[in-house]
Amino acid sequence: VLVGIANHDNMGAIFRNAAAFGADAVFMDATCCDPLYRKAIRVSVGAALKVPFASFDDTAAFTALLDQSGFGQFALSPSGETDIRDAQRSKRLALYLGTEGEGLPEGLLSQLRTVRIAMAQGFDSLNVAAASAIALHHFSRG
Repeated sequence: VLVGIANHDNMGAIFRNAAAFGADAVFMDATCCDPLYRKAIRVSVGAALKVPFASFDDTAAFTALLDQSGFGQFALSPSGETDIRDAQRSKRLALYLGTEGEGLPEGLLSQLRTVRIAMAQGFDSLNVAAASAIALHHFSRG
């Protein structure tokens, strides 16, 4: 579940990662850039044409719908409560990734379980595409 991804390079890379690690679909809020933009398709190596995707307008309503549908939901954040290595995958999982600069909105982070990717001292965040690759790899292994 993507929130505020504005960079077409990152969008394409996220779709490439989603395809590589077997994600069933990508969902995007209305503020995300178009995954069918030429640059996004090129960076995705065509994965943007293969991975199903849809967009939504109301993040709170979408989050509630996923919850009612039995999805576990993790928000990826540098300040996440749980190290991603300790996060248990549920059978149905939605992984939230936020905008390149600000990350996910605080209101959304407060509603979801948050996970972080451990990094060397002095580093506080990764590029969203790199973070998506690590997280999708981790959760695809079950």
